[in-house]
Amino acid sequence: MFTTRSQLIRLLLVEDHGIVRAGLRMLIESQPHLTVVAEATNYADALRAAVREQPDIILLDLDLDGEIALDMIPELLTRASNGRILILTGIRDPELHRRAIRLGAVGLVQKEKAADILLQAIARVYAGEAWIEPALVASVLSDIAGPQSVHQGDPEAMKIASLTDREREVISLIGEGLMNKKIAQRLFISEATVRHHLTSIFAKLNVANRLELVIYAYQHGLIALPR
Repeated sequence: MFTTRSQLIRLLLVEDHGIVRAGLRMLIESQPHLTVVAEATNYADALRAAVREQPDIILLDLDLDGEIALDMIPELLTRASNGRILILTGIRDPELHRRAIRLGAVGLVQKEKAADILLQAIARVYAGEAWIEPALVASVLSDIAGPQSVHQGDPEAMKIASLTDREREVISLIGEGLMNKKIAQRLFISEATVRHHLTSIFAKLNVANRLELVIYAYQHGLIALPR
């Protein structure tokens, strides 16, 4: 458990509705290891707060009273050099979701989800993982080209062929949205072994994190899009 200020997960809220911001602050600061260091309602305020506070997590609403929040993502990541962007959105537009990921967001949470889902997402994103629920992954990737067949001339074929059966099982469970602890329980192995498999998978497929792995796996038919 985090006990000192230096160990707190520090968040910047970028949301233009006052009541929503107040609710988010209350939820976040009900957790002893989370704190809101700044709030912003528009592009300019968000950039200033990112520079001043250097937050760990930037919780960003995509709809800021007519401003296109997507345009903020690269600049926010530049201004807050160690920050990670988690999108909190009520917008059901797969194109916007896909663009947000490509621009650097590492998580997406729909506003109608339960409060504990947002808290889980914050913790996972802070830990360096991606957070995209399986149903949301389907909408994000639905307009990307379908699974690519693996054949002899495919430059990715050797990478995919190098995966062990166990590594394919791990990839499949990640596609279901499971985290390391649940994967370990499902496969009757330790979490350390899961981490070892992930390290091997990342190296073989030349992906940097779970989010890139999920996208790669969908594109190459290693896992099926959720229905």
